[in-house]
Amino acid sequence: MKREDLIKLLLSKMGRSIVRIEEMPNNDIIMEIYTDDLVPIMVSMKKDEDLRFTTLMNQLGVDYGESFAVIYNLYSFDLDNKLTVKVYMDKDNPEVDSVEHIFRGVNWFERETYDLLGIRFKGHGNLERLLLPPDWEGHPLRKDYVYPEVYNGLELKRKTLLEE
Repeated sequence: MKREDLIKLLLSKMGRSIVRIEEMPNNDIIMEIYTDDLVPIMVSMKKDEDLRFTTLMNQLGVDYGESFAVIYNLYSFDLDNKLTVKVYMDKDNPEVDSVEHIFRGVNWFERETYDLLGIRFKGHGNLERLLLPPDWEGHPLRKDYVYPEVYNGLELKRKTLLEE
């Protein structure tokens, strides 16, 4: 299916949930949706016979400074199309519904996003740190994160490339 036709189809099926949709130069479509509509949109993406975006290729979080976003990269083998779904959330309360019950493989991605950015996924089956120790303070991919100089008595301060 041509990207233009897919955009028209998405707008006709879920236009009220779409904040913005556009073609990207990398043969992708990016669709920003309202955060509260994430679960029903993802169910439709996967189950709708006209769409069949059955493969979640990746999920990641981004700190834009003033807000956070969670990004989902989907693929439809039937349509031979990629789709990026993006939701924004408030920096003071970074929380979004988990889509683990829709795409089982997202479990690890959501845990990584929680661990490194502190975005909480409501309804996740095991939202614990994945890469850092359980007693680690903070979330290292946040723009305002200050890397600790000591952790459990171990010095962590590293020289930069500019230091001798």
